[in-house]
Amino acid sequence: MGKVGAGGGFQARLSALLAGAGLLVLCVPGVFGGGSCCPPPHPSSAPRSASTPRGFSHQGPPGRAPATPLPLVVRPLFSVAPGDRALSLERARGTGASVAVAARSGRRRRSGADQEKAERGEGASRSPRGVLRDGGQQEPGTRERDPDKATSFRMEELRLTSTTFALTGDSAHNQAMVHWSGHNSSVILILTKLYDYNLGSITESSLWRSTDYGTTYEKLNDKVGLKTILSYLYVCPTNKRKIMLLTDPEIESSLLISSDEGATYQKYRLNFYIQSLLFHPKQEDWILAYSQDQKLYSSAEFGRRWQLIQEGVVPNRFYWSVMGSNKEPDLVHLEARTVDGHSHYLTCRMQNCTEANRNQPFPGYIDPDSLIVQDHYVFVQLTSGGRPHYYVSYRRNAFAQMKLPKYALPKDMHVISTDENQVFAAVQEWNQNDTYNLYISDTRGVYFTLALENVQSSRGPEGNIMIDLYEVAGIKGMFLANKKIDNQVKTFITYNKGRDWRLLQAPDTDLRGDPVHCLLPYCSLHLHLKVSENPYTSGIIASKDTAPSIIVASGNIGSELSDTDISMFVSSDAGNTWRQIFEEEHSVLYLDQGGVLVAMKHTSLPIRHLWLSFDEGRSWSKYSFTSIPLFVDGVLGEPGEETLIMTVFGHFSHRSEWQLVKVDYKSIFDRRCAEEDYRPWQLHSQGEACIMGAKRIYKKRKSERKCMQGKYAGAMESEPCVCTEADFDCDYGYERHSNGQCLPAFWFNPSSLSKDCSLGQSYLNSTGYRKVVSNNCTDGVREQYTAKPQKCPGKAPRGLRIVTADGKLTAEQGHNVTLMVQLEEGDVQRTLIQVDFGDGIAVSYVNLSSTEDGIKHVYQNVGIFRVTVQVDNSLGSDSAVLYLHVTCPLEHVHLSLPFVTTKNKEVNATAVLWPSQVGTLTYVWWYGNNTEPLITLEGSISFRFTSEGMNTITVQVSAGNAILQDTKTIAVYEEFRSLRLSFSPNLDDYNPDIPEWRRDIGRVIKKSLVEATGVPGQHILVAVLPGLPTTAELFVLPYQDPAGENKRSADDLEQISELLIHKLNQNSVHFELKPGVRVFVHAAHLTAAPLVDLTPTHSGSAMLMLLSVVFVGLAVFVIYKFKRKIPGINVYAQMQNEKEQEMISPVSHSESRPNVPQTELRRPGQLIDEKVESQLIGRYRSTLQSL
Repeated sequence: MGKVGAGGGFQARLSALLAGAGLLVLCVPGVFGGGSCCPPPHPSSAPRSASTPRGFSHQGPPGRAPATPLPLVVRPLFSVAPGDRALSLERARGTGASVAVAARSGRRRRSGADQEKAERGEGASRSPRGVLRDGGQQEPGTRERDPDKATSFRMEELRLTSTTFALTGDSAHNQAMVHWSGHNSSVILILTKLYDYNLGSITESSLWRSTDYGTTYEKLNDKVGLKTILSYLYVCPTNKRKIMLLTDPEIESSLLISSDEGATYQKYRLNFYIQSLLFHPKQEDWILAYSQDQKLYSSAEFGRRWQLIQEGVVPNRFYWSVMGSNKEPDLVHLEARTVDGHSHYLTCRMQNCTEANRNQPFPGYIDPDSLIVQDHYVFVQLTSGGRPHYYVSYRRNAFAQMKLPKYALPKDMHVISTDENQVFAAVQEWNQNDTYNLYISDTRGVYFTLALENVQSSRGPEGNIMIDLYEVAGIKGMFLANKKIDNQVKTFITYNKGRDWRLLQAPDTDLRGDPVHCLLPYCSLHLHLKVSENPYTSGIIASKDTAPSIIVASGNIGSELSDTDISMFVSSDAGNTWRQIFEEEHSVLYLDQGGVLVAMKHTSLPIRHLWLSFDEGRSWSKYSFTSIPLFVDGVLGEPGEETLIMTVFGHFSHRSEWQLVKVDYKSIFDRRCAEEDYRPWQLHSQGEACIMGAKRIYKKRKSERKCMQGKYAGAMESEPCVCTEADFDCDYGYERHSNGQCLPAFWFNPSSLSKDCSLGQSYLNSTGYRKVVSNNCTDGVREQYTAKPQKCPGKAPRGLRIVTADGKLTAEQGHNVTLMVQLEEGDVQRTLIQVDFGDGIAVSYVNLSSTEDGIKHVYQNVGIFRVTVQVDNSLGSDSAVLYLHVTCPLEHVHLSLPFVTTKNKEVNATAVLWPSQVGTLTYVWWYGNNTEPLITLEGSISFRFTSEGMNTITVQVSAGNAILQDTKTIAVYEEFRSLRLSFSPNLDDYNPDIPEWRRDIGRVIKKSLVEATGVPGQHILVAVLPGLPTTAELFVLPYQDPAGENKRSADDLEQISELLIHKLNQNSVHFELKPGVRVFVHAAHLTAAPLVDLTPTHSGSAMLMLLSVVFVGLAVFVIYKFKRKIPGINVYAQMQNEKEQEMISPVSHSESRPNVPQTELRRPGQLIDEKVESQLIGRYRSTLQSL
């Protein structure tokens, strides 16, 4: 999986990643231009937050990612997530402000004179528009305003308690990193740096420390060394008193360690250059360090001593063990590269990672940069045959392939969340470009169902994918997402983890109290859910665990999401209703557990005011926090439960020192809140009180009380609800129809869920529904909708396959080759397996579980070996053959063969290669029941079949060290009929043009024909043809029973053909592809029966007989030539089987041979058409399974 990608709405996680290290990065671009700023002190120092190339990407949970500063532009200004401890800032070079943000369309900007007036409180027209109180005047020109619904602003200037401290001597420093311990600690550490953009390195640094919450600071350069240049500041996530400073590696490689919150330091030399650190989530002294030369080190003494773990480790692909899933707390998970560039997944102990003690949980190689260890899940990606396959291990059990709906065909995947023992993933499917579909899994992370289609995505500053999805803090199961509908992006909300989504209701009134005319679904509220690479631009959304009902976001009202006319909105009832609070973008901080909202305007001009709201955004009061306007670089709130102190970082001019303004909000409160200051509030969704199976009532402070809340009380009470259908989602393989029922998808066979169980055991037989994970409902329909245990049916072995572990048909002489035995159905515990390697050696196993890790064998000689496997149980047996070449490269081979032919007619089989010129080739053929191959140097052979029946032909092509294979099946009859089919155009919208889809659609078409006509299925064969528009070939076959009796005559076939055409012309043949999508089948062209003389022999004169023969010959020739020139008419002896991709894929588990992708097959197909004037048709062997 490349990395499992972070969603844009999960940006809060990006800061939480560094919370464990005591580090939050915020960067403001300056006037010197460019989208990114604060270049890292050395290359590749910043980890990626989401995906790299297409594949599997992820965003880890808090404390799980390397503790190195984030890519420098990752968070909106002032937005500090709960638990964040530090801030990284940058000042601009040049003149004017520390930041210069280009004005965007629809955004209001003020002149310097207007700004000064506003700062002095002059001119009500320049204030935030709304209802003015305490002497303010309402703006003229408005009608029918509702002051009770309008947002009010108190313009009387109030003063906050604040102090300002200047970091004297650091006026040239343009970067800063800030750590605030919080949690009853008064210590703040600030590391300022001068980054030389011409040299690309740090040339100066200063370390400052405050012990009085930021009122005063002490410079500590003499304690760390006057000539020491510091590059990074780290804090232990489990013990905030432990501080680690990293020196600039270009001068020296050292660590400075403090155990007393930065008061004193000890320096330790390093013999490697640290690129990133990862602290243990529980053990405060355990650290992993990743070096610039891709080596991983461990320390059990908080960096005082280091030990090498592994070389060749992939950046950011190393993880500590997860408590509850790993027994050993010192276990390390990592992805390492081999000398030849392959990647594999390894685990070992941090102090004992020798070759003998390393384990490889996933057998074989994985795709580079694809390992993710997140909570109880481990994810890897493995690409075979050009398709990515995703595997998951839950609680460190055996890996299982992740099952998406069969035709999702993912080309990119991002695991967004693994909270609450469930995987939330964003998948870009084969027909998507800038959108993703959201899928949600069962507890094991194996079976996924669709939650929301076409979610908007964008590229982050480092090329990472950002998904427009936001998880609302404090309310489990609540998400916001931006969905693309007909090229319009709209915001949707769910309260039950994606089972149901609805649009956001726009506010009833605007900021002034004027009514807003916005009717659903044509008009609604839309929100920006992604983090912008520029912290001063739109994209702000905030929620807090301790204030579960309050959501603040920027957005607009209308038919779609827009980047113009952006306003700020707040919801105080968890997204049910919204109010407009500002007409320009502001950053909003939560103080006092969300009891107070602090808003600061986004502007490139200096400011000295902010706005406070004590009633969840209904009214705002203006406060000054500094006497001199300040260019603001960032804001950091006090960590901990009682966030009442805030530090504003900025400067008065571009040449001034860093100014640190400590703002203390304690003075605005009269007292602490008592019980009578609170009121109950019930969580609901449009009046429905049962959310995720429970009714929850919270305590909220009364809006008129200005008391300090202190600790967060959480929900007052929670009561489970009775289960209803709304508490259940469709299970894997089922789709919700318009009547609300979950019915099997056309590609899904419900009985397949029992194939892995053994006789005497039980399995869960799905009802088509599964309860939403973390839903707490009880009784009601729970028993009716819950999967029922059912005894496993006794089954004979079926669908046996033997493949190599890497899917190849070659092996190296003298090296291990791993063979995998796969069985679709059968009693795995009571099945005897016998494997003959074809070199005189055979082995046997008493049950299939003994072969789960593969069967290893070493071939001592070069050659072609026939590997056979036989499985037996009391109900039957099955066998499979693999022709293995021990030591040759070729990209693709396609066996061109008719679907159907007549008895005793010569058949041409041609091996079409891609690329066509690959040098000397050897062709190995198996056809019919012959066990001995035919070896040729030509790519085609001819043969005849003397009896009716099904015949399999296999060809292997050897070129150098590569061997590829293709297999086709051909049916032999004395006569048959053919009819070309067409379809209503809507089928083309769902045609991915792959063989598996054509096979399944062929099965559905056949079923529809049988139901419409009553013709037995044994007479019908449907082959869907490749390409667009979608067409198919219908064969009417002369089926006879096994005894050889009751065989259909030519007249019978003609009658069946006429019946089929009649029903097709009446539009009686149709099927439902998915809910709401009905496809009609039409007749295109009818092909006459093969020209076979079935009349009895007659006596007569020789001349009459000769004339008859000549006449018939001429007729045959004319008809044959005529048919060849009519589009859509098929010549049976020249019908070609379609090339099918053969690979291990989530779509089909019964095919493993590598073959040509459909897009690459068209050139060879055109060559075939030019030579034999035939048409590629869908693979017959696959379609015959529907007989």
